[in-house]
Amino acid sequence: MDDPFALLFPTAAATLRVATPLILAAMGGLFSERSGIIDVGLEGKMLMAAFFAAAVAAVTHSAWWGVAAAIAAAEVMALLHGLACITYRGNQVVSGVAINIIAAGLTIVWGNAWFQRGGQTPALDARSERLLPLFFPNAGDNILVYAALLSVPLTWWIVSRTRFGLRLRAVGEVPLAVDTAGISVPWLRYRAVLICGLFTGLAGAYIAIAQNAGFSRDMTAGQGFIALAAVIFGKWRPFPALGACLMFGLLDAVAIRLQGVRVPGVGEVPVQLIQALPYLLTVFLLAGFIGRAVAPKAIGQPYEKEH
Repeated sequence: MDDPFALLFPTAAATLRVATPLILAAMGGLFSERSGIIDVGLEGKMLMAAFFAAAVAAVTHSAWWGVAAAIAAAEVMALLHGLACITYRGNQVVSGVAINIIAAGLTIVWGNAWFQRGGQTPALDARSERLLPLFFPNAGDNILVYAALLSVPLTWWIVSRTRFGLRLRAVGEVPLAVDTAGISVPWLRYRAVLICGLFTGLAGAYIAIAQNAGFSRDMTAGQGFIALAAVIFGKWRPFPALGACLMFGLLDAVAIRLQGVRVPGVGEVPVQLIQALPYLLTVFLLAGFIGRAVAPKAIGQPYEKEH
């Protein structure tokens, strides 16, 4: 090829677009997990946010209202998770799985009831890539892409350099010490869960309004689980988690470009194999690195105040 940049730039742009919801969800999951709350429900929060983003944007013809609705929906799911895990000290993994099941079911039921389109929303005429462009409108970027990139140094600064971050890390390691210092463990964890809801709401809004032009059944397609894998692979640190998200995004972007390509000696690459590549990478990375990643010591352990 005469101009390597003709392929490099579109692939880099596609990588960033695909990685954006992963980055946002991973940063949200990092807050939750550093506070000691396992968040398997990232997928469910993103899916619910995507549905409300598309539904509200379709009705109001405003991407901004869609984003606001997505955040509100994800926060409700986050509060539900917090209520089960923090207030009632339930099993955090079971609660997260329940969040995913609730979101998968309710989005279809509401979609059928409100729009009679088999669980889908109407096609949007107010996509955020049209309403919120920044520097490269032709590349399909929008403000949420830059919000995702900025969320990484912001998360690092909050977790590593602020009093709230110090307390957040402490409550994920030794919650008894935090309680002894007179700081409310439940309130700290609720704030972490709510921050997670904010990020997953933005991630869901991006999937429904920027990546696509509406909502379809199970459209998150496991991205919440990939984001959680990125957090684990990054050892619960923002920048390594960003690297994992970009790796997933690159593989997905390359896989899309491989569709229909004929490989010498192999033939046309099967679409099913291409679609499975990001998930195969997830399994490979976790199998190779999860043994080396040290989670917060109190993660998954309900805290009961001693009297």
